[in-house]
Amino acid sequence: MAETAPAGPLAEKIDHLFRVVRRPNGEQHSHEEVARACREATGESFSATYLWQLRTGRRDNPTKRHLEALAEFFQVPAAYFFDDEQGAAIAKELDLLGALRNNAIRQMALRAVNLSEEGLGTVNDIIDAIERREAQRGT
Repeated sequence: MAETAPAGPLAEKIDHLFRVVRRPNGEQHSHEEVARACREATGESFSATYLWQLRTGRRDNPTKRHLEALAEFFQVPAAYFFDDEQGAAIAKELDLLGALRNNAIRQMALRAVNLSEEGLGTVNDIIDAIERREAQRGT
């Protein structure tokens, strides 16, 4: 079996959108669903196969309009694709969105809203200690 080339930054960004930005029921969007929306937005050819190729790094030179359509579909600024600094900031926000799908994390965050600054500091210290302990255990 042939080895595939590693995915590049563009592929990683597109894949990140698919993994984090979900349908209301929590399922990932399909390539066909996203490609159809991009075709409708641009009026240009945009197939599910082409989108899969972009997502996996097999193709890496989409048009600006295609990237803008992807940004529109996933409701992120187009700068996510074009500006590395802004893209990194948007990726962090997307990670937070993804983390909040975890019910335990969401419950802790909601409970933390009512804590004082001192209480939040204590919670952060506890989390830091747990992270260090788990890193030492290799978990």
